[in-house]
Amino acid sequence: MKLRQFLGGFARLLHGHPLTVLVAVVVLALAVGVGWVVHAVLFAALRRWASKPGHIIAASVAEHGRRPSQWIFPLVAVLAVLPVAPMPALARAALQHLTGLGVIAAVAWGVILFADVLADVITAKHRVDISDNLAARRIQTQVHVLRRVLTVTVVIVTLAIMLLTFPAVRTIGASLLASAGLAGLVLGMAMKPTFGNLIAGVQIALTQPIRMEDAVIVEGEWGWIEEITATYVVVRIWDWRRMVLPLTYFIEQPFQNWTRNSAKLVGSVYLYLDYSIPIGALRQELERIVHGTNKWRGEVCVMQVSDAKEHTIEVRALADAIDAGAAWDLRCLIREGLITYVQTNYPQCLPKTRAAIEPPAGVAQPASS
Repeated sequence: MKLRQFLGGFARLLHGHPLTVLVAVVVLALAVGVGWVVHAVLFAALRRWASKPGHIIAASVAEHGRRPSQWIFPLVAVLAVLPVAPMPALARAALQHLTGLGVIAAVAWGVILFADVLADVITAKHRVDISDNLAARRIQTQVHVLRRVLTVTVVIVTLAIMLLTFPAVRTIGASLLASAGLAGLVLGMAMKPTFGNLIAGVQIALTQPIRMEDAVIVEGEWGWIEEITATYVVVRIWDWRRMVLPLTYFIEQPFQNWTRNSAKLVGSVYLYLDYSIPIGALRQELERIVHGTNKWRGEVCVMQVSDAKEHTIEVRALADAIDAGAAWDLRCLIREGLITYVQTNYPQCLPKTRAAIEPPAGVAQPASS
């Protein structure tokens, strides 16, 4: 009904006062244009300032704030000229309602922008591109997950506030107040996966069973935690595939985290050799291999006979890597080096299958001379 009245009043205004309408349109258009010009000039200067090293806040604002502010600057300009723009009362009320919704969205965007800038500042101070980055990954995970949860919460609250500005929505809400228990139950069942992931996100941010760039084994796959959002986790598999899992998976399902307490990893290599292998020479070769690579941390270099089977012995080589990413490469390097060493110097010590040949029953064995 109000929309019909507005259209009717606008049509009458066009018919009776075309000059007034033209002035109002020009004033609003100029306000929007001024807002865009101010935005372009301001962000051009901000980008130039952010290009200099050390200006983390300016770079973050320029990155996260450029696109949303493209409509916020014109909105502010329209709010400034709206009281003096000539237009009918009904049109003014509708435009004020529309700009009010824009102001609510702008405030929500300001909260999200503040969270993004704060997260970038904290992340820049705690970098993960070092060998022992456990503390940095812990802080980055908390910041990353809590920022996503805050963003989702702000968006939901903003939409609710914007809907409450419509009288019809408030009326419907009042009429459904009596059945709020049933409606809440239905809504809770429908939104259970979303709420479950949000709660799981808060749990992960606080307890941190996983962190950014943790080395994990999930669903039988080795990989690294690449991204943690408000609803899912992306695991970067060793062959560059991506496994996407819900946040609740890391709360409800068992998985292996190889860098839970430290970025250090001890790699193990198992060889199965003949009993005649000289362990001392093999241990010296292991030391030569690890001393010749930059993937070795330098604290652990051990070789032990870990088992003795019927036909072979089990030899285990241990060496610590500089980080989780280098652990796999170090293990492969040790395995290849030891196998090559045995093949070249002790080929007779490779695994053998022994068999005893006895004559059939009733056949006399030849007498020994």
